[in-house]
Amino acid sequence: MQSNLETLSELERRLDITLPAADIATEVETRLKRLTRTVRMQGFRPGKVPLRVVTQHYGPQVRQEVMGAAVEKSFGEAVRQQNLRVAGSPRFEVKPLADGAPEFRYSAIFEVYPEVTVGDVARAGLVRPRLEVGDAEVERTIEIMRKQRARYVPVDRAAVAGDRVTLDFQGTIDGAAFAGSAAQGQRAVLGEGQLLPDLEAQLIGMKRAGQRAFDVRFPDDYHGREVAGKTARFEVTVNEVAEPELPALDAEFAKGLGVADGDLAKMRAEVKTNLEREVRLRLRARARDQVMQALLDATRVEPPRGLVQMEIERLRAGARQDLAQRGVRMKEGTPLPAEVFEPQARRRVCLGLILAELVRTKSLQARAEQVRALVDEQAQSYERPEEVVKWYYAAPERLRDLESAVVEQNVVEWALATAGAREQTVNFDELMGNR
Repeated sequence: MQSNLETLSELERRLDITLPAADIATEVETRLKRLTRTVRMQGFRPGKVPLRVVTQHYGPQVRQEVMGAAVEKSFGEAVRQQNLRVAGSPRFEVKPLADGAPEFRYSAIFEVYPEVTVGDVARAGLVRPRLEVGDAEVERTIEIMRKQRARYVPVDRAAVAGDRVTLDFQGTIDGAAFAGSAAQGQRAVLGEGQLLPDLEAQLIGMKRAGQRAFDVRFPDDYHGREVAGKTARFEVTVNEVAEPELPALDAEFAKGLGVADGDLAKMRAEVKTNLEREVRLRLRARARDQVMQALLDATRVEPPRGLVQMEIERLRAGARQDLAQRGVRMKEGTPLPAEVFEPQARRRVCLGLILAELVRTKSLQARAEQVRALVDEQAQSYERPEEVVKWYYAAPERLRDLESAVVEQNVVEWALATAGAREQTVNFDELMGNR
């Protein structure tokens, strides 16, 4: 075998490979002779089909199989000889092998993994977010849970923040209706950001059967592009104002949260345990996000186009599945533009390359005890944790996502330590997304 390597661009390579045609012919003949012992053909006894007949019927197919196997094997050998790390799938260009030709030639065009030099994160200003869950956080959470279970009672007074209003509205821009400009029986809780701020401000102070007309400006970044940045005229009628009535903090409330005997002390203990777990996950996510961004900002990486395209296809498949689960039906073959997914795909590929380099050079691989600790942590949110642990370890592939999570956490801890990150207490409501 002879091979010649050509650099086409920063990451793209071309390998021209030459193989002796005699080797191909010998292997084809060997396979055809082997086939004569097993092939069944009309008019011949098993094992008695002449080689000439077998060659006539199966020669081209066997020849293609042999050439394919030769390409696969020789490409792998050439890549190892050249010490190349192939990224994605190569594209083969096979030269026709004429009868009597002394050589079989083909070319492989492919990308290689880039050399990654991880940048310095010491000056990234990283912080280690922290939050201790105490009685105040537990009571705040219980209060939110009570509000989530509130029932609304109609009242005959002006609406205030926290009330639920039921309204009819009609909006126009320059005298014309627009998508979503009208509704009847629309319900919204004031003060929870369910409505545009300008609209909500006008509803405060209105009573049942009240009517009002006013202007509302849509934000420049409003999701509805056709109205973003424009001012609409709304005519509103309030049909009902209702105030929240929270459930009593008693045994029945505790039972509703799964505490069978209704013991409030047990309920608070369970709420605290669950809250600590959720806070821990959110703190990890916040630390991870800032570290990943710092690594991206500090490191120049040119991602292979093939890997980006593969990631785009994965994101496309995920988007289709998500839409299907939401009940959105798409016609077969409906395109999802690649440019929609490309920025996220590039980011993922770049991060993957950076993390792989850090894991290799800093020995940040997932250790068995780390994976087991994460399995135990995941299992604690189920009624029978021991069964969940058994389920994970019954099939090694089930641990892969957890192993990846451990590797990510190892990278985060390395980066925080390298940057000398200082601790920073975060706000509970902001961390939990509470309004």
